[in-house]
Amino acid sequence: MLAQQKQDILEAIKNTVAPIIAGTELQPTIALERPRDPSHGDIACNIAMQIAKPLKKNPRELAQQIVDGLLALNHPLIASAELAGPGFINLRVTAAAKQAVVKTILQQQEQFGKGSKGSGKKVIVEFVSANPTGPLHVGHGRQGALGDALSALLEAQSYEVTREFYYNDAGVQIGNLALSVQARAKGFKPGDAEWPESAYNGEYIAEIAQDFLAKKTVSASDGAPVTASGDVNDIDSIRQFSVTYLRNEQDIDLLAFGVKFDNYYLESSLYTDGKVEAAVAALIAAGKTYEQDGALWLRTTEYGDDKDRVMKKSDGTYTYFVPDVAYHVVKWQRGFSQAINVQGSDHHGTIARVRAGLQAVNQGIPQAYPDYVLHKMVTVMKDGEEVKISKRAGSYVTVRDLIEWSGGGDVQKGRDAVRFFLISRKADTEFVFDVDVALAKSDENPVYYVHYAHARICRMLAQYSEAEADLAALKDVDLSPLTAAREASLLQKLAEYPEMLEKALEELGPHQVAFYLRDLAGELHSYYNAERVLVDDEPTKLARLALILATRQVLRNGLSLIGVSAPNQM
Repeated sequence: MLAQQKQDILEAIKNTVAPIIAGTELQPTIALERPRDPSHGDIACNIAMQIAKPLKKNPRELAQQIVDGLLALNHPLIASAELAGPGFINLRVTAAAKQAVVKTILQQQEQFGKGSKGSGKKVIVEFVSANPTGPLHVGHGRQGALGDALSALLEAQSYEVTREFYYNDAGVQIGNLALSVQARAKGFKPGDAEWPESAYNGEYIAEIAQDFLAKKTVSASDGAPVTASGDVNDIDSIRQFSVTYLRNEQDIDLLAFGVKFDNYYLESSLYTDGKVEAAVAALIAAGKTYEQDGALWLRTTEYGDDKDRVMKKSDGTYTYFVPDVAYHVVKWQRGFSQAINVQGSDHHGTIARVRAGLQAVNQGIPQAYPDYVLHKMVTVMKDGEEVKISKRAGSYVTVRDLIEWSGGGDVQKGRDAVRFFLISRKADTEFVFDVDVALAKSDENPVYYVHYAHARICRMLAQYSEAEADLAALKDVDLSPLTAAREASLLQKLAEYPEMLEKALEELGPHQVAFYLRDLAGELHSYYNAERVLVDDEPTKLARLALILATRQVLRNGLSLIGVSAPNQM
C-alpha cells in the first residue's frame, strides 16, 4: 500500500473513532499492520482493543462499532471491513487501490520511492578510510559497499550528503611503510637478515621501490604530484612517495569498485592545521582533563566510559583517539548535523571515548554523535576452500582480487557481484563471500537472479514494441484487468518499496535493499511462470505490460541505490 493510501485509511479510522472517545482524555495511537495470514485481509488494526479497557467496554463490541462506521463511509480505498478474534479489525482495500501503484511508478519513474525527510540537512558519511600502507582489502570493500549504499539511501530522502575518505597518513604504520620500501630499494627482501621485523611483505612494496628508484612521479585523487628522489637514504622522500603511490592505487581500486568520494581528509592535516592542539586545549579549558603519572588523562567516565583514558602519553605523543575527537569536532564545525562512520567492528572500543571527548569540548555536539555502522569480517571462499592471502598484498585478499575473480574477467560483472554480495547481510554479521556462487548462473546467485528478472522483463517488452513512445503510453492504460493472485502479490511488493527505503535508512541497514530486490525478483519470476503477459486480449495485455514495466523501473531504482547495473540481456 502506498504511503498516501495508508494515511487516508488512518484518517478514516481516526474519524470513525473520534465520536467514540469524545469527552475522554484518550489519545490513542492508531497503527496499521499486515495480517500474517493474507486470507485475513490486507490491513489489521487493534484500536478497539486499545481503547476498550479505559472506556470499560467490550473490545469486540467496540470493534464492530468501528467496522460499521467504516463501512458507512463508502471509502474509495476500503473494499470490506470485518471483526476478527478478540477485537481486531481486518480491512481489505479495493482492487483499484492496489493497482494504483503501477500508475504512480510509471509517472514518477526514477523518483519513485524517494522522499523529503532530510531536506535541508547536511550529513557526512565516512567510510573505507584505509591507511595508505597497502591495497584495499575485502573489509574495505564491505565498507565501500555499505557506505556508498547508505549515502544513496540518504540522498533518496533529500539529505545533502558528503562521502568522505579519512586517510590515516600519520603514525607508526606510515613509518613502517617507509622502512619497508627503503629495504626493498636497497635490495633486501622478506626473509633476509636485514629485513625489518615490522615491514610489509607484499609484492606491492617491491613495485613501489622499483618506481622510487626510477624517480617516477605519482599523484592521488587530491594533492600535488610527488616525484621520487631516487635516493635510498632519503627516508622523507620515500615516505611521501610511498603514501601518494598507495593512495593512487586505492583510487584505482575504488574506480573499479564504482565508489566515488566527495572529499578526502588527511589525518596529518589535523596536526599541521592545529586542530588536535585546539581540541586538547578546549578539553583542558573545560576542566575535563587531569595529569597523572606524567600523562594527560580525559575524564571519560563522566560520560559513561568504564574508565578514564590517556590522551597524551608521558613521551608527549597523543593516543589514537585524540585525533579522532579533533576530526569529529571539525565535522561538526563544517556544519554536519549528522555524521555516520562505517568502520570495522574492531573500532567498537573507540565509540565511548570519542563521544565522551566530543561532549567534553562543550560545543553543543549531540551525545550520540557520530553514528556508527560497524561491520564484521568477510571470509572469502574459492574453489571450495578459504582464500587467506593474495600474492600482491602479501597477507590478505584485495578488493581488486575479488572483483576480478567474481567477474571472470568482466569488471562490470565482478563489481556488481561484489557490491551486491557485500551488502546482502547485516553489517554486524560475519559474511562468507563464495566466489563460486558469484560466478554461478543459477537461482543460487542472488545477483544473477535479480539481473535475470530485469532482463526477462526487457525481453517481454521488446517483443511488444521497440518504440519508447509505445512503452511510455502504458502509464495511461486501464489497470482493472490485474486481478490474478500473482498480480496481487507483485502489486503489493511494488507498493512496499518506498516504506522499505525509509526503514532501511532509519535502521542504517542498506542490506534491506538487497533483500527486497531478491524478493521482488522472486515475485516477478513467479508471475512469469503463472501468467502469460502477451495474451490476445488487448486490455489484459496492456495492463500486464504496464505492470512489468513498473516492476522493471523499481528493479532499476533499487539496483542503482546499491551501485549495481541493470543489464537488458543476460
